[in-house]
Amino acid sequence: MTFFMSRCLDGARAASLAALLSVSFAGTASAVEQLIIDFPVLETNLSLSLKGARTAGELIAANSDLQEFDRAGDGSLSRLLDQFLTAPFPKQTSGVLEQSVGNPLFEQALLSASQLVKIDGLPPDTSGRNLADALEAAYRDGEPNLLGLFRRLPGESLSIDLQALAYNAKRLRAHQDDARLLVEEGIAMTPASDSLAESGASGWTRSQGRFSVSHRTQPLEITVLQPKRSSNQKLVVISHGLWDEPASFEGWGRLLAANGYTVLLPRHPGSDSEQQKELLSGAAPPPSSKELRFRPLDVTALLDGIEAGSLLSGQQLDVDDVAVVGHSWGATAALQLSGLQTTSRKLKTRCQNPLDPDRNLSWVLQCSWLSGADQGSLADPRVKASVVVSPPMRLLFDESSGPSLQAKVLLVSGTKDWVVPSDPEAVVPFREGQPLENGHRLVLASGGSHFNLWAPADQKEPPILGPLILAWINEQLAVPSSHTFSGGNWGNASIPLLDVTSQL
Repeated sequence: MTFFMSRCLDGARAASLAALLSVSFAGTASAVEQLIIDFPVLETNLSLSLKGARTAGELIAANSDLQEFDRAGDGSLSRLLDQFLTAPFPKQTSGVLEQSVGNPLFEQALLSASQLVKIDGLPPDTSGRNLADALEAAYRDGEPNLLGLFRRLPGESLSIDLQALAYNAKRLRAHQDDARLLVEEGIAMTPASDSLAESGASGWTRSQGRFSVSHRTQPLEITVLQPKRSSNQKLVVISHGLWDEPASFEGWGRLLAANGYTVLLPRHPGSDSEQQKELLSGAAPPPSSKELRFRPLDVTALLDGIEAGSLLSGQQLDVDDVAVVGHSWGATAALQLSGLQTTSRKLKTRCQNPLDPDRNLSWVLQCSWLSGADQGSLADPRVKASVVVSPPMRLLFDESSGPSLQAKVLLVSGTKDWVVPSDPEAVVPFREGQPLENGHRLVLASGGSHFNLWAPADQKEPPILGPLILAWINEQLAVPSSHTFSGGNWGNASIPLLDVTSQL
């Protein structure tokens, strides 16, 4: 029982830390005196009197049921409650919230959490303004913890409904059912040869530079990978995801460069790992919706620079037939560059319902793009091939624009991706986009997650998707090679890869 309580209280703390962000506050209202935690598995709840309690010991002293639990567990409940309610928030928490107030990404996070905490029927405050004020009061009064925050909420009682966690877990499971079935019925591709998979270990050179662009106040930082031996004069641009960096995908770039390609990996400054550090330190707000436009514009500016001779001057590169590879938000940018048109239509109708059966974690990001969605159609006709890995896409794109894509798209999705789950974000949109008629393909990575398909620079193993990416780009850009997508042998032994397009 003590172990069960430990797991449930840990879950309750995580739930309340997130969900309390969505509760309305009013400094003049009476403070919450009772906390109710609902345990759906036990079909019961735990009611705690908070009146006057500033420590776990005082909380237990005011609740006879807790006193019995604590005696039976030899004080283990006291230790759990200390961790749950009185562990201090990080010092920068208040600054993070202050910077995030009113930000669309933050508002969507609050909306997603709003089902977990209920307080006297008060409506959610998704701006975060009242939360920041209440937390500031908790810090000022020397109680910068969850219990201190509870004691500054309005109303008489507050409930944490763990049933909402169970509902979200069930919904996430359903989001991966179709992909798992497709994998069970499909045939995995034969793994690539060891020599091909390992060819990216050498045969390339690496340099870094900076390039000024008109749409940003600071220049882009660029990692450039070039072949040591003969170049095929083709160019590939790799775009990283939210709060990430080019180094996370250098493994893909090295394999491509070793096989003749010049590869650019730009750092997107408004939504990269450095921006995340600033956010978590309280020095910057979350990324704004303008990054939806800026990311593809970063790539287009690089192509313009090469074409004008101001970037990689003196090199013979074919800028009319370019490939773009992206992961997560970088994959979304690759789809924009490939010609898929963005729209605010679905964002307007579906973003405000936290119980939408298709809602997933990526919708927090997608719904934050609402104000810029109608200005996000930024096709670059020079992009003729793209590989998009785990792109958030269900709400942003107009599925009817699929036939107008000027680039051939390979969409890759992991069957264990809980950030951008396969069914709503890959299988369903791909079915709607008439892929067979237009030559696009969907490959599922069995056991692939949002974080195990990338290729960090310091990774010792060959990149899982490297041979697949190389095969697709070779074929779509008509590069003479025995290694092509239709020729096969681009699979992986540890994470089976299956082309399921014909099964849709």
